[in-house]
Amino acid sequence: MNDRAKTISLVLVVVMGMLATVASARLVDSRRPPAGVTAADESLYLNARTARRLSLGFNGLAADWYWMRSLQYVGRKILAVDENTAIDDLSELDLKLLAPLLENSTTLDPEFLDPYEYAAVVLPAIDVKEAIRITRRGIDANPTAWRLYQHLGYIYWQQGDYATAGKIYGRGAELPGAPVWLEAMKARMAAEGGSRDTAREIYTRMFEQSADDKVKDMAHRRLLQLQSLDERDGLRKLLAMYQARAGRCPSNWREIETALRAVRAPLDASGAPLDPSGAPYVLHSPKCEVVLDKKSEILR
Repeated sequence: MNDRAKTISLVLVVVMGMLATVASARLVDSRRPPAGVTAADESLYLNARTARRLSLGFNGLAADWYWMRSLQYVGRKILAVDENTAIDDLSELDLKLLAPLLENSTTLDPEFLDPYEYAAVVLPAIDVKEAIRITRRGIDANPTAWRLYQHLGYIYWQQGDYATAGKIYGRGAELPGAPVWLEAMKARMAAEGGSRDTAREIYTRMFEQSADDKVKDMAHRRLLQLQSLDERDGLRKLLAMYQARAGRCPSNWREIETALRAVRAPLDASGAPLDPSGAPYVLHSPKCEVVLDKKSEILR
């Protein structure tokens, strides 16, 4: 066979593979009922092994398609409810197809790390066993990928299993190229697994390491939430000090404006301290409590 014939044969193989990938996608779509906010989710008609056979060796392309389908699936559900919903707290949504979609993507391309990260962040609120299973499969397929240990440790930390989380962070810390903070995270799990400082460290590292914009945005929102919790604790201390001195709670923020300025709290024109999203904190005088404004973008 001459060079031209070989080139033509190779092109034909590539084209056939592309067509097979598109065909498998269309097969799923053709058997899918019309999408709608209230429409029930159907089962996947192609499991990972079948999709792998149909892809004719173009597994990476098929894995990308299932990965994009996973993102679109979650995105449609979020938009149907509230676009500001945090992706790590989707327990109220009916996302029963997410695990199978991620399963297909990672089976087609076991070295594709993005779906494993998504499984670790999103799935625990929906099906924690599936989140752990898929992430562990990722570690089995990519034993030197320390980020997968970070993700698996995150799942166990979320569940309050600090001992297991610490062991997993420790195993990840032993891998070549692993950052030193993984070893520090192992120690922190043992000493203060449930503290805000630990949560802040976890979300900071997630924000720094993730390549997924949605995961980075979630981590950023959680960091702002933690900042707000610290701020509200500080404001409650100022209110308690005023109450101890005056025998009552202040009726408005102006009464403790001097104290607020002393701690360099950002204030609006009314003298109300601002939360990290720029909305004013609300003073609930009857209970001498600080709460978020309804317009605040800080996660509840």
